[in-house]
Amino acid sequence: MHCTRFLVYLFLLACLTPTVGWSQTGADSFVVGDLLPDAPELAARGPHSVGVRSLTLTHADQLDVLHTKDGQTPRYNRVLPVEIWYPARIPARKTERVVYDQVMGSSNDPKRPLIPFTFDGRALRDAEVDRGDKAYPLVIVSHGYLGSRLLLTYLTENLASKGYVVVAIDHAESTFRDAGGFPSTLLNRSLDDLFVLNEMARLSAKGSKSFLSGLLDANNTGLIGYSMGGYGALNVAGAGYSAQAAKLFTQLSGGSTALDSRTMASPDYKATIDPRIRAVVAFAPWGMERGVWDADGLAGLRTPTFFVAGSKDDVSGYEKGIKAIYDGAVNADRYLLTYLNARHNVAPNPPPAASLKPGLHFDEYYRYAEPAWNERRINNINQHFVTAFLGMHLKQLDYASFLDVPQEANEKPWKGFKPRSCVGLEMRHNKP
Repeated sequence: MHCTRFLVYLFLLACLTPTVGWSQTGADSFVVGDLLPDAPELAARGPHSVGVRSLTLTHADQLDVLHTKDGQTPRYNRVLPVEIWYPARIPARKTERVVYDQVMGSSNDPKRPLIPFTFDGRALRDAEVDRGDKAYPLVIVSHGYLGSRLLLTYLTENLASKGYVVVAIDHAESTFRDAGGFPSTLLNRSLDDLFVLNEMARLSAKGSKSFLSGLLDANNTGLIGYSMGGYGALNVAGAGYSAQAAKLFTQLSGGSTALDSRTMASPDYKATIDPRIRAVVAFAPWGMERGVWDADGLAGLRTPTFFVAGSKDDVSGYEKGIKAIYDGAVNADRYLLTYLNARHNVAPNPPPAASLKPGLHFDEYYRYAEPAWNERRINNINQHFVTAFLGMHLKQLDYASFLDVPQEANEKPWKGFKPRSCVGLEMRHNKP
C-alpha cells in the first residue's frame, strides 16, 4: 500500500514539475537559443519581440565558374533566399513561436540523402514591424559550406530581440540542398555579402514598398561569417586574397582568373571595401592553411573584428589557421575567443533531435556537435560576446569591460559569468 502511494506521488510530481531547460519566456521545452542556468549575462534576450520573414533576392549576371570551359566562363543569375529577423509587435493572442524547415544530408553525397526536418524558434512569422524611434543596425550572416541561412538561429533571433535587423543568406551552390563545386563558394561569398548589403540599403530606403522601408540603417552594418562565411567576411572587410588563392581557379583567356578581382594585388579590390561595414564576427574562418592570405592581405583588414575558434579545429586549423589570421591582422582592433579543446563547430545551432535517430550517417550529428563541449553552452557564450562586440561598434554601448578580460578564464572570473562557470576559455585582444 505504501509502495502504491509512493508511486502515485512520483507520478504527480513528474506531471507538475517543469521540464528542465525551459526558457525565459516560460515555455515548457527547450528551444534553440534558450538559456542554460550558467549562461553569461549578455546572453539573455533583449526587450524586443521578434518577427521573421523570408525573401528571395537575385544577383543577376554573375560569373558561372562551375561551367568554365576553354578559358570562357558563362554568366548566370544567382538566386539567394534570405531570412530576416527584426523587432516586432506581437499581438496578445499570438505566440512568439515559429517552425523552421531544414534538411539533413548533402545533395552532392549519395551516402547522405536529403532528409527534411523541422525545429522551433522564438519568433513570429510575418509579424508586424516595431519601427521604434530610429532605424536599427543591420547584421548580415553568412553560413559555412555546406550550411543554410537557418544554421545560427540561436544568434539571429537573439540579436533581433536586442534591436538589430538580421539577414541570413542561403548562398547558392553552397547549401545542404544545392551543394555545388567549391570554386563557386570561393568566388561568391564576398560578392554575395556585398550584394545583399546593397539590396538591404535599397529595400530600406524611404519610399520603398518593402516592409524594410525605414527599418534598418545599412550605413551601420555588422557582418557575421562562419567557416567559409568567415573566409568571405574577412575579404569584404579588407583582407584581400593572395596570388596563391587565385591559383585555385582555372585560368581564363588572357591568363587571369575569376578570383583576381578579390586579391590584394587587384587595382579594383580596395575600392570595394565598404565603409558601411563597421564590425565583423568571424567564426572559425577557413583558408589560412591553404595560403588564401599572406601578410599584405591580412594587413588590409582594418575593420574591428571578433574571431571565435576552437583550439583543436581540424577544418580551418588553429595555430597556423585562425590564430595566424588574428596575429597577422595587425591593423585591426581585434579579439580572439578560443574554446579550448573544441574543434570546428563553434558557431552552429545544437544538433537537432532528428540527427539523433539511429541509422543516420554520423556526420548528420557531427555537423553540429562538439566532442568536448555542450553546444548549447557554446551558443550562450556566443550570444554574450557577440552582443558585447556588436553593441560596442554598432550601438556605441559601454560593453568593453565584458571583452577586456584576463586571457585565461581560469585566472579570474570573467565579467558577466556566473561563479565557477568561467572555464575552458581564452580571450586575446590586440589593437593596431
